[in-house]
Amino acid sequence: MTHQILVSDGLSDDGIALLKTGGEVTVNSKITADELLAALPEYDALVVRSRTKVNAKVIAAGSKLKVIGRAGVGVDNIDVAAAVAKGVIVVNSPLAASVSVAEHTLGLMLALARLIPAADASMKQEKWEKSAFMGVELNGKTLGLLGLGRIGAETAKRAAALGMTVIAYDPYLNDEQIRARGADSVSFDEAIAQSDYISLHLPLTADTKSMIGSAQFARMKKGARLICAARGGVVDEEALKVALDSGQVAGAALDVFAAEPPPAGSIAAHPKVIATPHVGAQTHEAQSRAGLMIAEEVLAALNGRELRWRVMSNE
Repeated sequence: MTHQILVSDGLSDDGIALLKTGGEVTVNSKITADELLAALPEYDALVVRSRTKVNAKVIAAGSKLKVIGRAGVGVDNIDVAAAVAKGVIVVNSPLAASVSVAEHTLGLMLALARLIPAADASMKQEKWEKSAFMGVELNGKTLGLLGLGRIGAETAKRAAALGMTVIAYDPYLNDEQIRARGADSVSFDEAIAQSDYISLHLPLTADTKSMIGSAQFARMKKGARLICAARGGVVDEEALKVALDSGQVAGAALDVFAAEPPPAGSIAAHPKVIATPHVGAQTHEAQSRAGLMIAEEVLAALNGRELRWRVMSNE
């Protein structure tokens, strides 16, 4: 029997081609929630990115559904518990975008340090305001990484090459593992208090929601800078606005937001914030890898082969 596979978000051509070697593939990257519910009973596999919301109702509608594949790392748009309870396998491709997101993190950090977006905007207005854009160096500064998984480790490597001192907090790694990934191990409070730049590399869970709020901003060095290309919601955006307005935080660079796209007047519009539209993984290389890796995992699940990246929880 031929496997029926539905791809409901954009996927690389390489990934689509590989999926077609193992089944009949339907691609509908603009499918609505109602259309998905109506169509899903015909499919053995569903492949998504972040746009499609795979809630318990969607999973229940998949009477033939065997596997849900997330092309990327985060699975917060999938009700993993509902899938596991129904016997549906959930897989992702966690290695695909590590380098791309780490490079974007460094790009945000450099843009923040040297006021690059504001300087560019000034030039586009045919102004020459050299004295208005006094920046700071990254060399000799302390970078605090909250979370030292694959992306955090890639970020640490690149920051060290720029002459930064890298410290990290990760409750799932011991001191030796953190040192092996290129950082000095510190507590959460020490990372907050000692860092000139703080970069977040955490999933959004019940424990991490609004983890960086008013209390944490108050304990930061005055003039610290915050970077987040992980998940929106980890930062309390209202508290960040207060910290930016007071000067406690000199600036922030955000690729992710509590609501995406963020509403008018959100933290993205703040003059001390550099904002990008969740593009950390948006490179040709990362998208090609994500497509191929998730296609391999989905086909392995459909054919009962060993899985590399089975997801059992949203935590």
